[in-house]
Amino acid sequence: MASAEQDALALREQLFHERVRECIICTLLFTSLYILCHFIITHFKKHTDFAAEHDNEDAAVNRIALGLCTFTLAVALGAVLLLPFSIISNEVLLSFPRNYYIQWLNGSLVHGLWNLVFLFSNLSLVFLMPFVYFFTESEGFAGSKKGIMARVYETSVVLLLLLLLVLGMVWVASAIMCNDSASRQSLYDLWEYYLPYLYSCISLFGVLLLLLCTPFGLSTMFTVMGQLLVKPWLLEDLDEQLSCTRLEEAAVSRRICSDKASCWLNLDVELLQEQLFAIRTKRRKLELRHQASPWQRNLGYPLAMLGLLALTGTSVLIVCFHVLELLLDDAAMPRGIQDASLGQVSFSIFGSFGAAFQVVLILYLMVSSIVGFYSSPLFTRLLPVRQDTPLTKIIGNCVSLLVLSSALPVFSRTLGITRFDLLGDFGRFNWLGNFYIVFLYNMGFVALTTLCLIKRVSWAVQAELIRTFGLHKLPLPVPCSRCLTKPC
Repeated sequence: MASAEQDALALREQLFHERVRECIICTLLFTSLYILCHFIITHFKKHTDFAAEHDNEDAAVNRIALGLCTFTLAVALGAVLLLPFSIISNEVLLSFPRNYYIQWLNGSLVHGLWNLVFLFSNLSLVFLMPFVYFFTESEGFAGSKKGIMARVYETSVVLLLLLLLVLGMVWVASAIMCNDSASRQSLYDLWEYYLPYLYSCISLFGVLLLLLCTPFGLSTMFTVMGQLLVKPWLLEDLDEQLSCTRLEEAAVSRRICSDKASCWLNLDVELLQEQLFAIRTKRRKLELRHQASPWQRNLGYPLAMLGLLALTGTSVLIVCFHVLELLLDDAAMPRGIQDASLGQVSFSIFGSFGAAFQVVLILYLMVSSIVGFYSSPLFTRLLPVRQDTPLTKIIGNCVSLLVLSSALPVFSRTLGITRFDLLGDFGRFNWLGNFYIVFLYNMGFVALTTLCLIKRVSWAVQAELIRTFGLHKLPLPVPCSRCLTKPC
């Protein structure tokens, strides 16, 4: 009897130590992400001087808002790394099943990370980010004493009214969709049904946003990479272009100096200064291309473009193969599991190499979706600027990135990029079991990506040929109708 009690006590102690160890690991991981996101937000936020005494309240509000925005951005970054971390953990446990130094890496830890990311995503989207926005815009109720608490009271009331409105809309939508008398009569299952239903709608919006942004981003990545790397010299004389640009810069500089020195000349100095800035920018780009080594110029650019083309083509082929699997096998449908059994089987038929390639593809698709999001005409204004991004724009960026990143695991599993099943509440979304939604989503991704690539590649080849052969310098033909018109 005593030995049985000792075994039960030892088991409870072991469970307690494992839980404490998981809490410490999760805290360290989130602290690292929070510090990294703090530096990112500090790099982009606009500097505000709160020197006066009456601005202490605004400074405190600013610090609180930036802290909550950093928390939200850390959750978004954690959601991006969630699926790659799980895949890598599974491969590490497969390669070293009995290693003493990686016993802390287990299914319980991974499952806990998925639950924490889901919880913090809900908390940030539903409560924190609306609170931050209303908190920065509030001034306190009329007639109340000014201060931080007055703003907190006003923000809490406005947020409560907004939550009641949103929950009422979710209740009505679920009652219409389910057509169930119980769902129309009570709100007792608020936590178990309505909040997951609300997040299911948000996740569906995020997945649809990824469907629109990722194909556009995959085609835009070639342009972005072309701007970052040095292009090779093909049928162009870079020395002549550089000398012409320097002469043009000197001529514009002399015109500006002559206008400042003489009062008889009537020149638009602002227009000349803008022209001088554009010419200097062009001259710096040409100097960078001229100073680049032949290896960087003739090998780096082609290899980068081939790498992008290989990743894009592979992702499209994987999705096409997944479409065929959906038609032939029900097991290809995305599903959720509650128990993370890691270290038993690889999630790729190519073993560790295939799993590593899946991680690269997932991160590449996420980067492409962000590039496509900020390149689209609807969200171009949200693009942050270094040391010149106001607080409201930071809030908008944090919300947008959280919506995109929290939908990344569902997006990757729906397209068949990975075989890793969705853990925790990520697999409880209502629309995941609908074959028609999943099938049309895969077909839409393939169609949009193909169209965007064909359009971007055709336009890029045409523009490059025109620039290489110097056709852009030719004068435009004058229409005959314009020639026949009489001068005024």
